[in-house]
Amino acid sequence: MTSHKEQHDITKEKQLKIPEIYDKNLNFLIGSGASFGLFPTLQLSIKSDDDSKETIETLATQFERSQNKTKSALLFMHYYKECIEPVLKFDATTCAADPEKKAVIENYEKFLKTILSMLRRKKINDSKSCNLFTTNYDGCIAHVADEIIKSGTDEFILNDGARGFFRRHFSAKNYSSQVSQSGVFDRYSTQIPQINLLHIHGSTYWKKDGDNIQIDYTSPICKVLDSTLIPDIGNFSATLNNGSKRVSDIPNIDLTEEQIKKFWEAYKKLPIVNPTGWKFYETVFVEHYYQMLRHLSYELERPGTVLITFGFSFADEHILNLIKRSLGNPELQVFVSCFNHAEYESLSMKFNKFRNITFLKAANGDLDFSMFNSEVFTLKESI
Repeated sequence: MTSHKEQHDITKEKQLKIPEIYDKNLNFLIGSGASFGLFPTLQLSIKSDDDSKETIETLATQFERSQNKTKSALLFMHYYKECIEPVLKFDATTCAADPEKKAVIENYEKFLKTILSMLRRKKINDSKSCNLFTTNYDGCIAHVADEIIKSGTDEFILNDGARGFFRRHFSAKNYSSQVSQSGVFDRYSTQIPQINLLHIHGSTYWKKDGDNIQIDYTSPICKVLDSTLIPDIGNFSATLNNGSKRVSDIPNIDLTEEQIKKFWEAYKKLPIVNPTGWKFYETVFVEHYYQMLRHLSYELERPGTVLITFGFSFADEHILNLIKRSLGNPELQVFVSCFNHAEYESLSMKFNKFRNITFLKAANGDLDFSMFNSEVFTLKESI
């Protein structure tokens, strides 16, 4: 009889061995799979007419190519209501009452605490910092880090790239700083572990402030699109969420030119990347996007570097191609988590020319965030 642990083991040749990497230049890339259970993903239930899967990205591309302005607007109205609005209204303090949401928050906590354990084990003269890149625009990492700091169990810095007091503004140069703690009589000095948090696709806690990005966790951007800009699209959304429907079944809903215009004017002010070609609309956010890509490229080209990904599908072509180029660095090790065998097949095809990449997948079942933290990214049998 196969034990529970054996059923969920990661295949032996594809293990992530923390004792071999904790002293490296650590980098992480986290995607929407980590927040699954709290927020919807881009995946849709509706199928294409040839029975293949559809996402908001693939449908948006179809509507854009066919120049169907009405359906494009309707799709992003759906995207705003189903995917963005839940993030805007998110309150981490309410998750304890919902077992599924509570589990996601607990997994983020386990993930961050494992990172902190690795940083504490670095040698005295090594930088006790790492980079946590994320394409998620939710505030899960910031919320969980705040709770860990408040508990007093771990002392660390979460550096989101912002400086200031009443108004905190973002600058990429702020990721180069490191905080040290000295004794009362300056007889010793030690670095405080630091996690650099880099939101590549933006954040709901960002606001455009002239030519700057202001970060404000006390008032996320709410009411960007009021109800007058989004008509009743219930039938449209119901079709997208119906697994028995096909793209040809999507209903035609009339929108006026004025409705479409006003919607896009408001939508394009959102400080998050748009899943059509993965782009921002505001110049200040576009500049940030490319700054973050340059920062990622710089980190991956350094000697002795490790990149660990989870919940990231590599749909963003800019990030995919950047990592492919970086794999030319012989001292770079990349560990890619694959949710299931189908994703493993897809990603292994994208990276089939590189030897310094390791795919992590469960021997049986799906590699969700819970299994990632308990069986893959864990110190329980390490160090």
